[in-house]
Amino acid sequence: MSDAVFVRNAPAPALSPPASLVGPLGWARANLFSSVASSATTLILAGLAPWFIPQLIAWATWKAIWSAPDGAACRTAQDGACWAFIGQKWEYLLYGSYPESEHWRVNLTGAFGAILIGWLLWTGAPRKALAAALFFFVYPFVAFLLLHGAPNMGPPPADSFIFGRLLAPLWAGLSNALAVMRPALPPVDTILWGGVFVSLLVTLVGIVVSLPLGVLLALGRRSTRPVVRALSVTYIEVVRGVPFITVLFMANNLLPLFVPDAYAPDRFLRPLVGTALFAAAYLAEEVRGGLQSLPKGQYEGSAALGLGYWQAMRLVALPQALALVIPGIVNNFIGLFKDTTLVAIVGMTDFLGAMDNAMKDTVWSGPTILVTGYVFAGIFYYVVCAAMSAYARGVEKRLATGRNR
Repeated sequence: MSDAVFVRNAPAPALSPPASLVGPLGWARANLFSSVASSATTLILAGLAPWFIPQLIAWATWKAIWSAPDGAACRTAQDGACWAFIGQKWEYLLYGSYPESEHWRVNLTGAFGAILIGWLLWTGAPRKALAAALFFFVYPFVAFLLLHGAPNMGPPPADSFIFGRLLAPLWAGLSNALAVMRPALPPVDTILWGGVFVSLLVTLVGIVVSLPLGVLLALGRRSTRPVVRALSVTYIEVVRGVPFITVLFMANNLLPLFVPDAYAPDRFLRPLVGTALFAAAYLAEEVRGGLQSLPKGQYEGSAALGLGYWQAMRLVALPQALALVIPGIVNNFIGLFKDTTLVAIVGMTDFLGAMDNAMKDTVWSGPTILVTGYVFAGIFYYVVCAAMSAYARGVEKRLATGRNR
């Protein structure tokens, strides 16, 4: 027997993974046939697909009505969608009863908002602090001025020392500036607002206000101060214990009772406040769960570095906690977006409310109008929710790189 010893001076070539674990076969095994129940479901759906999918495609394409200027074709159609109805009512579905000559104001507001949101969501964008300042502190006033128009402020309250004496010059200057802008931006009553832009506006305001408020409530619930903790717990549990529609009714009917009649909140502002307060309670629990999931060493390390409470929360705890609970936060945002349909109960016309109103037009009273309208509404809500979910998955994947190593 030879006493020679072989020493490898280069790593052995990596073996290819099993063919059943990679490629289309691996994807199908992981997603379609991962268990007995999953396999059974896949086979049942595969058996139904040849019968269901061709009929659905036919209903939505070659059997559909694409053009019907007077609605007559849709009134007699039995087998296909009436997409001509969507085209005819498209502007109303977007803007509600907002004056047609003023649609440019909604478009301009949406364009500004989209640019700022894109700036904030783009991970590699420069000067995000400037974008955040513009979005949170400047954009709300610009959006209100564009959408609502230049309001008539009137004289300052004579019985108020602050407004009647100290701020009278500022009040007068602002009133004069708004009077100059009023011919170009005539006021548009919020009762005329509706459609897609109302749904997006309610969702955006709810997200922007509820997230920081939810963080403060989560910190309050974990506070060592009994009064702060008791108030936070009471608020969270009370709000989470009642339906959203109850909060909307309370905001719509009770908010005017807390302010003088001259400063009663607008009928559009009341549901916005109720929506933000309701969402904040749920977000507070998500954030609290993220804070509790952090190892105790994170807080001890922050104290060892000499960081104060707010510094530790801002620099150490909250960034990690928010990254951990991104799925839950986004789930709440998606639920908030879908819950905007309930604002129709208090007199606001969201996208689904505009669709319901459009389907009441007797000119478009065909047998397939109802199905067409709700299918289109479902597609709209799905696309928006899927986009929010896809972006959240991308952010979660990027933030989880360090934890998955």
